[in-house]
Amino acid sequence: MNSEKLKDLLQKGEGLEVEFKTSQFELNKDAFESICAFLNRKGGYLLLGVKNDGAVEGVIESCVQDIVNNIITNANNPQKLSPPFYLSAQVIDYEGKKVIQVYVPQSSQVHSTNGKIFDRNEDGDFDITRQTEQVTQLYLRKQTTYSENRIYPYLKLSDFKPELFSRVRTLAKNERADHPWQDMTDEELLRSAGLFKHNHQTGKEGYTLAAVLLLGKDDVIQSVLSHHKTDAILRVENLDRYDDRDDIRTNLIESYDRLMAFVRKHLPDKFYQEGEQRISLRDRIFREVIGNLLIHREYTNAFPAKLIIEKDQVLAENWNRPHDGGVIDPTNFSPYPKNPVIAKFFKEIGRVDELGSGVRNTFKYCSIYTPGTKPEFIEEDVFKTIIPLKSKNGTTQVTTQMTTQIGTQVTTHIISEKILEILKLNPAMGRKKIADVLGEITEDGVKYHLEKLKEEGKIKRIGGTRGKWKVL
Repeated sequence: MNSEKLKDLLQKGEGLEVEFKTSQFELNKDAFESICAFLNRKGGYLLLGVKNDGAVEGVIESCVQDIVNNIITNANNPQKLSPPFYLSAQVIDYEGKKVIQVYVPQSSQVHSTNGKIFDRNEDGDFDITRQTEQVTQLYLRKQTTYSENRIYPYLKLSDFKPELFSRVRTLAKNERADHPWQDMTDEELLRSAGLFKHNHQTGKEGYTLAAVLLLGKDDVIQSVLSHHKTDAILRVENLDRYDDRDDIRTNLIESYDRLMAFVRKHLPDKFYQEGEQRISLRDRIFREVIGNLLIHREYTNAFPAKLIIEKDQVLAENWNRPHDGGVIDPTNFSPYPKNPVIAKFFKEIGRVDELGSGVRNTFKYCSIYTPGTKPEFIEEDVFKTIIPLKSKNGTTQVTTQMTTQIGTQVTTHIISEKILEILKLNPAMGRKKIADVLGEITEDGVKYHLEKLKEEGKIKRIGGTRGKWKVL
C-alpha cells in the first residue's frame, strides 16, 4: 500500500472492510477480534495508529517492531487465532507519522480468537459464538465459496501418496527445523493443514478437494476431478503445434517440480548478486509464476492451466474467480487468496512466500532478467501472467539451437554465459565447484567450456593451478 491508498481509506472511514486502532504503544487488546472478523467475512484493512474518526496519531517509532512481531506471532499461535493464519504487516510513513497496515484476506475457513467466533458488518466486529444459526451459515458460506473445501466423505488415507508425506515433512523442516509436522502421523498432518473438514449443516465430514490435489494418488485425482491437468508447452519454431510439451496430470507438489524443470530446460539463467548471496533470477521469477498458476486457480472449471514458452514471452493462464478485474498494479493492490488452504500448505513447504510478495518479486527480478521490461498480471475470468523475454535492444532469452545433452538439454552458448557470470563474481572458482553451482553439466563439461572460452579469447588463466580466471 502507498500513501495515496492510505489517504483514500482514511477519508472513507471505518466500514465493512476497514478498521482503525490507535495502538500508539502496544497492540489493542481487541485487534484480533477485527482480524478474526475480517477472515470470516470479506477480508479488510486493519490500520494501526489511527483514531476512530480517521485522524492519524501514529505509532511511536520505538514500539513499531514490537507491535509487528506481536501480530505475526499471535496470528501463527493456535491459542490466539484458530486455525492460525499467516499475516504480514507494512509500516507506512504518513505525514511524518508511522502507520502499521495489516491486510487481512478473506479465509476459506472459519476462525476464532480466544475461543470466540467473530463476524463483521458495517458497524464493527460481532461475537456470534452462541448464535448457532449464524455460525452454521458462516460455515456454509465458506464451503460454497471455496471449492477447495469440497468434502469427499469416502476418501481414505490409502488414497494419498505415502512418499509425498515424507517429502513435505522434509521440505517443511528445511523451512523450520522444529516444524510440528515432523512429529505427526499422516492423518494428523492432513488435519493440521486444514485438509479434513466437517460440514456443520449436513454433518458430512471427510478429506477435501485440496487434500486430493496436494497429496492424492494420480488415479484418485482423476476420479475426483477428471479434467485436472496443467499443460507446459514450448512454442518457438513450430507455432502451429509445439516444439516440446509436458502434459501434467498429477498432484500439485510434483506438478510444481515438473513445471520448474520444464522452465529450466528451455530458458537460460542469469546469476545475480543480492547482498552477499548469489541467486538464480530465472528460478526467482518462475517460482512465483508457477506458484500462482497452481495456487490461485479455480479447479472446478475444466479450463486447463497452461505455461507457454514463446520466443518473446512466457504466458501462464488459468481459470480464475476474479476479485478485482484488470491489470494489477504492484504498488497498489490487495492480494486475495483464491485457495487459502492450498496457499498456506505451499508456504509451509517453502514453495511461496507471503501473500502478495509474488507479484512484487516478479516485477523486481523481471527487469533484471530481461532489462527494460515489466511483467503483466491480468485478472479476469482467465488470469494471465506475461513474462517478457525480449529486451528493448531486441535480444531474446529463448533459443532452439540445441546441442548434445550433458545432464539437461541446454544450449552451448547459455552454459558459456553462465560460466562467464560465475567467473566475474568469483574468478578463483574451480571446475568442480562451477559444476556444482550449475547443476547441469559435469566437471569434464566445465573443462570443455573453459577451453572453448579461452580459445575464443573471452577468458585467460592467470597464475597456473592455484591461480584464477580473468574475464576479457
